[in-house]
Amino acid sequence: MLNVPTLWTVFVVNFLALGLIWAYVTRSYPKFAAARFWMASSFIGATGAMTALVRLFVASPLPLLVGAAGIIAASCLAAMGIQRFYDRPVSWRVMTATGVLSLAGVVFFMVGFEHMQLRMLSYTLGQALPLVLALRLLLAPPEGRVSPGARLSGIVILTIVGIFAVRTLGNLLGHDFSARAGGQAHGVMVLGLLFLSMTLNFGFLLMAMDRLRNEVADLALLDDLTGVANRRHLLQRLSEECARSERSGEPFSLLVIDLDGFKAINDTHGHAAGDACLRHFTLMAQTRLRPGDMLARTGGDEFCVVLPSSTLREAAAIARRVLEVCRQDAAACTTRDIPIAISIGVAEWDRGIGQFPDRLIAHADHALYDAKKNGKNDFAVYDPAPPLSPERPGLDEATRKFA
Repeated sequence: MLNVPTLWTVFVVNFLALGLIWAYVTRSYPKFAAARFWMASSFIGATGAMTALVRLFVASPLPLLVGAAGIIAASCLAAMGIQRFYDRPVSWRVMTATGVLSLAGVVFFMVGFEHMQLRMLSYTLGQALPLVLALRLLLAPPEGRVSPGARLSGIVILTIVGIFAVRTLGNLLGHDFSARAGGQAHGVMVLGLLFLSMTLNFGFLLMAMDRLRNEVADLALLDDLTGVANRRHLLQRLSEECARSERSGEPFSLLVIDLDGFKAINDTHGHAAGDACLRHFTLMAQTRLRPGDMLARTGGDEFCVVLPSSTLREAAAIARRVLEVCRQDAAACTTRDIPIAISIGVAEWDRGIGQFPDRLIAHADHALYDAKKNGKNDFAVYDPAPPLSPERPGLDEATRKFA
């Protein structure tokens, strides 16, 4: 036979353990704001369950009211943690109004007008409504990808709401599922909710692990200084684009960009000024790129831009836009500002490159060398055709057809 006081004691102990786990997560990852809400939910839920347990031994209704307030607050905090996890504003007003109205209903139908069924309905709404409001974020997140932890949490919430619905319907039909009844039905329900509450927090932990793993993966693919893709990410993306183009025959292009005179900036103004120039160039370049284009810093003052589904002509037009925004910015510089000049090499994927991105990079580097040789602060395109004379064609000749 299930012993209800023992089950509630286990409920308290488990929630305290979950609170300690979330406290450790909060201390280890202070920027992970959702963990603070889930920690508070666990501790307040444990306190509420502990206080409600006193109701089994004390005739006063006060422990039951305090316990109900704790359980309702725990449900609201769990839902707010879900909102914070998905970077949504926390609905303090909605959650507070839900908790206050629910608790007011419990007080009224306990003290003002004794009605056990309506009291349990008010209590159930206070527990279920916050979780239902947060359910959409778990099953249809803004980024469109449902993680395994979010899916598990969503299923658990649906199950909990289903149990609440059965309990409410049973009470309305005259079956007493409250602790006062002390029967097996209440014991089974407490045991089920205990298991589901633990599973819900396990789902939250899986969500946290998935988020932290993604952040680590992003850090491995991003440049620390500028926040754009790094060389590893660039090579990964180029390999994907080469494979896609070889299958479909659709072209794509690459820009290789070098900041002119960057060493002189570092030597004259210091490395902090050089870092500021790199970040400033990154911001300027991104204003002239299209959605889907990828800007990457490959090292030092060297950048690359992957231009999916772009011909050499389209890539040259984008290179010209990036070049013009840098020229305009340099012209607007005051005496304290550092003008930025760049040279760009443009190359397009072809069948000869195949699935070897280093060949495409070499072609764009060759064009960048031409741009440097012809006076810098300009761009050149890679021309695979051999020159008709011993001297290479000038920049104007190489780019005239793209004007």
